[in-house]
Amino acid sequence: MTLSSAPRLAFATFRLSTTTPSKSRLVTKTFIAYRMASTSAANFGLKDASLIRNQGYIDGKWVDAQEGGVIKVTNPATEEDLGTVPEMGLAETKQAIDAASRAFKSWGKTTAKERHDILKKFYALMQENTEDLARIITLENGKPLVEAKGEHAYASSFIEWFAEEAVRTYGEVVPSQFPHIRNVVVKQPIVLVSILTPWNFPSAMITRKLGAALAAGCTTIIKPPPETPFSALALTELATRAGVPPGVINVVTTQANVADVGREMCENDAVRKVTFTGSTPVAKMLYGMAAKGMKKMSIEAGGNAPFIVFDDADIPAAVEGAIACKFRGSGQTCVCANRIYVQDSVYADFASRLAEKAAAFKVGNGLGPETTHGPLIHGKALEKVQRHVDDALARGAQLLMGGTRLPGKGTFFQPTLLSDVPPDALVNSEETFGPLAALTRFSTEEEVLRWANDSKVGLAGYFYSRDVGRVWRVAEALEVGMVGTNTGLISQAVIPFGGVKESGLGREGAHGIEEYMNIKFVAFGGL
Repeated sequence: MTLSSAPRLAFATFRLSTTTPSKSRLVTKTFIAYRMASTSAANFGLKDASLIRNQGYIDGKWVDAQEGGVIKVTNPATEEDLGTVPEMGLAETKQAIDAASRAFKSWGKTTAKERHDILKKFYALMQENTEDLARIITLENGKPLVEAKGEHAYASSFIEWFAEEAVRTYGEVVPSQFPHIRNVVVKQPIVLVSILTPWNFPSAMITRKLGAALAAGCTTIIKPPPETPFSALALTELATRAGVPPGVINVVTTQANVADVGREMCENDAVRKVTFTGSTPVAKMLYGMAAKGMKKMSIEAGGNAPFIVFDDADIPAAVEGAIACKFRGSGQTCVCANRIYVQDSVYADFASRLAEKAAAFKVGNGLGPETTHGPLIHGKALEKVQRHVDDALARGAQLLMGGTRLPGKGTFFQPTLLSDVPPDALVNSEETFGPLAALTRFSTEEEVLRWANDSKVGLAGYFYSRDVGRVWRVAEALEVGMVGTNTGLISQAVIPFGGVKESGLGREGAHGIEEYMNIKFVAFGGL
């Protein structure tokens, strides 16, 4: 355990008898650090308590904030404190970038097979610690344990996928028009990558980026979200056990200093790529910062996914797809259905079936065995969902179920279903990020495509139809990066994940490793 200045916490300390005051202070700080770590670990109830780390990670060392500040992490289901992580700032960010720059000198020269082997060990360790890693996700994010295990499987699949991608970063030989020249194209790591991730998938959003970066031979600095930092730190611990060298992965935790940290991660000359998942406004801000240095950037920003049910759809299947797509993570996913359009002739049938299914939800603590849906991440999320509900009702929508937060502790919002929502309602123009299903009627294919594409963002879109001609037409017409036809679940490690318009740039997953590499051309002359 790395020692640093004592955190500003009201922890009791014991001054043990020592021969000198300096030794006494050292023992006191050691005891405080031990109390903090053991308290955090106890709150999680893991099989392997050492997976809970309450420090940042720089140059192979677990470190506190230089100024001693901490961030309190809370379980959104119980509002109980889980523990603290350091409130790091600009100084620690620069240290992390310097460490990553130094580490690249050796990591960038490792063979693809060496990186493959380390990533496979990382994957194996994630599999061995499934129960603990899923429990961490549930406790800090709130999602039910079954969903957390699903996220863990998704997260580990990226490490497995990119382990295999590492040994397939092929170059090419291009036939030359000159007999004395041979043209060769090689791919090289882009060097240092800044990774900024959101709280809704605290594990998978990191591995989707980190796996690609490590496989390509890049070094990294990670800024996890302050709401869910423990998943990132547990993954870092396992990556270290797998053999990732010091400095290759660095983690800077911050909340109050996020503006300074984010700017440094984008503008520092040593950083050559920035990858971000989060809201469109923040994405635009980071994009502007990174543009100053002409840095490569991957962005997965906001979504506003349309979910369309045509009159020739398999209605029970469409209902199941809507349940999975809309209410997974209590609606807190960037690819979840946000606007549900149902054709007139099947509207009543779809609405009644959807309400029947949603009425069976069990909302509560994610660790509860019967819980199907957990809390929202914080109070601001509750306020946004309520604002969308109130706006729709004011515009003439009908409330079929839910409509408000649940009383008592925890940031729980009732699963909510609205019918006859007008196309111009706020819920149809803004991403809700909550358990609100808003149904809007439509008459024709042309009409619904016009509404579906009337958005500045375009991440994902879904529709149900059994007409093969319509399936092709609508899939091609939707202005999104990913389409689910007759399915509400599309996320996989093996697909090119990303959007169009203001939903972002680049792709993750399949083709994702290319985002972390430079293409270099070499002409061999004099032959």
